[in-house]
Amino acid sequence: MKLKTKLPLLFLFIFLLTLLLIAAFFVFYIKSLSADEGHVWLENIFSPVHFQMLLLLSILMGLLFVVLTVFFHFNITKPIQALNLRLKKVNIGNSRTPLHSRRKDEIGDLYNHFNEMEERLYQAHREQVDMIAAIAHDLKTPLTTITGFVELLSIQKDLTRMETQDYYELIMKKTKHMVELIDSFSMYTKNEAMFETIAMIPIAAHKLFDTISSEYETELSSFEFRLTWKHTFNPNQLISINEHMIRRVFGNLFSNAVRYSNSNELHVYLTGYVQEDYAYFLIEDNGVGVPNQDLSLLFRKFYTVDKSRQMSNGGSGLGLASCKLIIEHHGGQIHAFHSNHGGLGIRFSLPLSV
Repeated sequence: MKLKTKLPLLFLFIFLLTLLLIAAFFVFYIKSLSADEGHVWLENIFSPVHFQMLLLLSILMGLLFVVLTVFFHFNITKPIQALNLRLKKVNIGNSRTPLHSRRKDEIGDLYNHFNEMEERLYQAHREQVDMIAAIAHDLKTPLTTITGFVELLSIQKDLTRMETQDYYELIMKKTKHMVELIDSFSMYTKNEAMFETIAMIPIAAHKLFDTISSEYETELSSFEFRLTWKHTFNPNQLISINEHMIRRVFGNLFSNAVRYSNSNELHVYLTGYVQEDYAYFLIEDNGVGVPNQDLSLLFRKFYTVDKSRQMSNGGSGLGLASCKLIIEHHGGQIHAFHSNHGGLGIRFSLPLSV
């Protein structure tokens, strides 16, 4: 029972019980006056019987006060004190045991919300640490290479013109890679900031699907890869989206399928359907897939299954995190799963327009 219901009922009970005790006192008092008509009214007030009744009434009222105080202490004061003590000890650098409460009222909701807040703070801190580590790692490798080539050029004076040109081209390549990494970091933070102002436009789900499938069927065929697509959308099913950003989601997912498939015979499967109030899009492939322990972590910022594979393929670890950010801003969900075709599957949803 919620406190907003429990407390009024408690005070109502106390009020009615108090009225009952006072009524009982006056009933006994009137009976005592009727039984002793010879005494004056003032004398009856201070009679031993009346004094005992007043004492009993006072004791009962005191007990009610004690019960009310104990109730407030264990049901409100003590839980809030425990929460305040926990707030003083919050350390976002370490994961802590959640506060437990079996209560179904506002105090229980407060404990649950605090646990969620503490977990979000911990995850945000971990993401910041991972971000710094990822940026340092991703920038250190090309910087080390550039430094090595510059030292080589400065030390070896007998290099041929062709060798010198090759070194300069390698330095330029690594420099461009660093710029691309910084641009991807900057783009991600820019996306988070611009979500407040992006415009959503209704578009037919089947129209978006047909455009995407036609576009990427041509692109994949240029690499001698295949795309199989099908959907069950009808013309009346609309989704309100920022088409540019949703296209970026598809672009990231298809790009990952090509980049990390490790297959010369890549086959991508694109599926669309409606379930309840959402339009669903599935992108699957027949690549190498992802281990079980990594599936739930794929959408974390800067997370990569294989760091060496990330560097060799030019990834920044922000592609799927960006997809998650965009889809959730549109009111949908995205998750990864093992595809029946042997590789990785990504499913995301977008709410249908009412």
